[in-house]
Amino acid sequence: MRDNLILELESALGTLKCLTGDALKVRYVHIWKMHEGLKAKCVVLPESTGDVAEIMRICDSYDQHVVVHGGLTNLVGSTETIGDEVVISMERLNNIEEVDISSRTITVQAGVILEKVINAADENDLLFPMNFGAKGSAQIGGIVSTNAGGLKVFKYGMTRNLVLGLEVVLPNGTIISSMKKIIKDNSAYDIKQMFIGSEGTLGIITKVILRLVEKPRSRVSAFVGLNEYSKVVNLLKFMDKSLGGNLSSFELIWGRTYNLMTSPPSVNKPPIPHGYKYYVLFESLGSHQEKDELHFESVVTEAMESQMFEDGAIAQNASDLNWFWNIREDVHIIASQCNNDQHFDISLPIPLIGDYVDDILSQLDSTSGVQNAYPFGHIADGNIHFIVGKEIQSDEMINIVNDIIYKPLKSRGGSVSAEHGIGLHKKRYLPLCRTEEEIDLMRQIKRTLDPKNLLNRNKVIDM
Repeated sequence: MRDNLILELESALGTLKCLTGDALKVRYVHIWKMHEGLKAKCVVLPESTGDVAEIMRICDSYDQHVVVHGGLTNLVGSTETIGDEVVISMERLNNIEEVDISSRTITVQAGVILEKVINAADENDLLFPMNFGAKGSAQIGGIVSTNAGGLKVFKYGMTRNLVLGLEVVLPNGTIISSMKKIIKDNSAYDIKQMFIGSEGTLGIITKVILRLVEKPRSRVSAFVGLNEYSKVVNLLKFMDKSLGGNLSSFELIWGRTYNLMTSPPSVNKPPIPHGYKYYVLFESLGSHQEKDELHFESVVTEAMESQMFEDGAIAQNASDLNWFWNIREDVHIIASQCNNDQHFDISLPIPLIGDYVDDILSQLDSTSGVQNAYPFGHIADGNIHFIVGKEIQSDEMINIVNDIIYKPLKSRGGSVSAEHGIGLHKKRYLPLCRTEEEIDLMRQIKRTLDPKNLLNRNKVIDM
């Protein structure tokens, strides 16, 4: 027998937009858990902001908890359910409403896939500079609500730097719409910033105006090998200065990770030999392919002659570019070689990263139950990822590894999350990078906007 809540949702939306019973068995909470059926009261499939507002008005009247599902690629448990929630899936809010080439903006609904936005910009000779491995699955609403990062943050910034306008539905069904295409707007509080990075705990993002940039006319990259972390830092400073602001990415891969990424079963071959402690992949975007290639080569040659790195290879063509960047983007190969894999996303001041990672790897390598650990990351942003493999996936083992990686961050002025958010899995470690006063202010904001604690209950902060 259907309860009154579901009957009212079906009445408001239609039965085809409200899934219950056996229909939930083919749903899941994460793309890595497709074999596990979704536990929920129902899944609702809105097709407009008005639908989302009506769903929340009904859920508010029943004090009903809600979890929002986007592309289901998050890594911190934000989409997990326990069975008593209404799940709002944004998959049908999937329209690109406008590409404005004069304003250099794109207006999209929350369920639009990132890769679709990238392609739409490219078709109009523009660039949407957000890019990461899950681009074929991640939805814009989830990307904005988690303030996602990616491979070009160094040049273009995090997601919040690319959002101009936002439409959001509050927990009581109120629609907050600030859909402006302007970059400068100092008219009091910038309300949209509260929702960017709030992980669906304050409101449901339904529509976004994203900032585009002119598409670069040149792209050049190089892979280099080094044995000293101080040289990595010096190389970053040298390249950024010598390339005149065109440096767009500067990725660091530790030797053990590079070996795995460029050895079978990986299909990627190593551009430079194994054996170095660090490998850096960097990229410059510019305006003239031939001239930029010559300048890039001269800068790289100068760096090598100054002994800033030991070995290197410059991409000679588009095929080489794809080869180099496929190595960095194919994180799946690391996870596939790690039993009971555990993923981390931390940030630190750049000069401290070398010693920190050395210390962490030493601890992990000597910890019983840990099989392997692979670091890599966006070094120019101070953002390092770890993927750790373990013998068993027990809560005790998870907490042991968490403590090793997270606890040293507080004294070093770091963060337990650079770009993945807090969600459910990192919540207990939030005090390591936020003060008690900051967390209390977060609770006050949550109580103000969501007094019944309906949205993403128990995620990010405890109420």
